[in-house]
Amino acid sequence: MSEIKAWRSSALKGLIHVKHGFPFKSEYFADAGKHVVLTPGNFWESGGFKYQPGKEKFYDAQFPADYLHKRGDLIVAMTEQAEGLLGSMAFVPEDGRYLHNQRIGKVTATSGDIDLGFLYYAFRTQSVRTQLSNTASGSKVRHTSPERIYEVSLPLPPVETQKGIAAALSVLDAKIDLNNRINAELEALAKTIYDYWFVQFDFPDDNGRPYKTSGGRMVWNDTLKREIPAGWAGDNIGSVADVLGGGTPTKANNSYWNGDIPFFTPTDATGDTFQLVTEETITESGLANCSSQTFDRGVVFITARGSVGKVVIAGRAMAMNQSCYALRPKTPESYPYVFLHAKRLVHHLKVKASGSTFNSIVTNDIDWTQLVRPPTEKILAFCAVTRPMFERIERGLRENRELTQLRDWLLPLLMNGQVRVA
Repeated sequence: MSEIKAWRSSALKGLIHVKHGFPFKSEYFADAGKHVVLTPGNFWESGGFKYQPGKEKFYDAQFPADYLHKRGDLIVAMTEQAEGLLGSMAFVPEDGRYLHNQRIGKVTATSGDIDLGFLYYAFRTQSVRTQLSNTASGSKVRHTSPERIYEVSLPLPPVETQKGIAAALSVLDAKIDLNNRINAELEALAKTIYDYWFVQFDFPDDNGRPYKTSGGRMVWNDTLKREIPAGWAGDNIGSVADVLGGGTPTKANNSYWNGDIPFFTPTDATGDTFQLVTEETITESGLANCSSQTFDRGVVFITARGSVGKVVIAGRAMAMNQSCYALRPKTPESYPYVFLHAKRLVHHLKVKASGSTFNSIVTNDIDWTQLVRPPTEKILAFCAVTRPMFERIERGLRENRELTQLRDWLLPLLMNGQVRVA
C-alpha cells in the first residue's frame, strides 16, 4: 500500500480543544494600554495574524489570567469578519500582550497525533474552508463553534510527516514575513528622511550640514502661516503632480470586464506600498468606454471614498475608478516624493476633519490644502536618496507574490500526499 493510501482521514474530535474567548466589556476598551483584545479583524484573509497599529482595542480592566496569550499560541476565527475569514488560524506573535474575545478560539492539542503547525496550514485548504462554511450558522454574520470545528475531517499523515509539511510551508511564510518587515522598515526610513528634509527643514545644505539647525535662512510664508526655508513656497500637491480622476465602465456590458487591464478601486488598497494586482480587470473596450485612462507605473493613487485616505503607488499600468484620485508626478522619477507628499496631504485632511467624520476627499480638499513646495532640484535630490528604497520594496512585494503563489500551489499537494517532504 502506498503512503498516500495509508493516510487516514480523521475528524478533529479528540485531537484538539478549542477554548472560546472571554466576554470583554466594551466600556473598558481604551485608546492605549498594555493589553490588546484580538478579534477576527486581526486576520489576513489568507489566515495569518494581522497587526494594525492605531486600530488596536486596548483593555483597561481585570480579566482571567488564562485569557492572556503566550507567543506561539494558535487561535482561530469563530466569526466571519469578512468573506473567507471563518476558521482562519494564526499564531500569536508575542508574550503577554494579546487577549482573545468570544469571536476567537484558542486551539490546543489534546493528542500526540496532531501537530498544530500542520493544523494551521490544513485550515487554509479549500476542503476545510468548505466544511466550515457548510456548517456555519447565521445569515448576516456567520459563526462556527468548537463542536463544528471538531467535526472537520482531514487527511492525517504520521505526526512526523505533519511536522515536515508544516516546516516546508513555514520556510516560505518566513521569507514572506522577512520581506514584509524589510519593506516596513524601508518605508519608515524614507518617511523619516522626508520629515527631516521637508517638515523639520534639516535637509543637507551646500556644505552637507542640516539646513535649519545650522542656521539656514528661514522666512515667513503667509500662505502656510509659518517659517520655511528661503526660496521655498507654499502650494497644493498639484504643483508636483497632475491630479486626475477615474471612471467605471458599465457592469451591464460583459465585454468591458475580465480583460487584461488591472482596474484599481479603494478595496484593492490593503496596505502595500505598491499596487501590483487588482481584484477586477477591464478590457480595452471597457477602458474606451469609461472616464479612466491608463495610469503608468509610478502614478500615486489616493482613495477618496470607501477606504478613505489610502495611498499606494501603481506597480504597473492600470485603470482606476471614480472613487480615487491619481497623482501623476510631473517628473516621473519623483514618485517617492509624491507618494510621501500625498501621505502628508492625507494627514492634513485628517487633522482638519478632527471631530467630524472623515468619509471622503473631494477636489477642493486637494486644491485648497497648502503644503510646503521645495525647489525641484531638492525634490530630485531627495528621490535620488530614497528611490533605491522604494525599488527594494517593490522587489520584495513581487517576490512575496511569487512565494505566495508557490505556497498556495504546494499546500493542497502536500496535504493530500501528492508531493512529499524528503
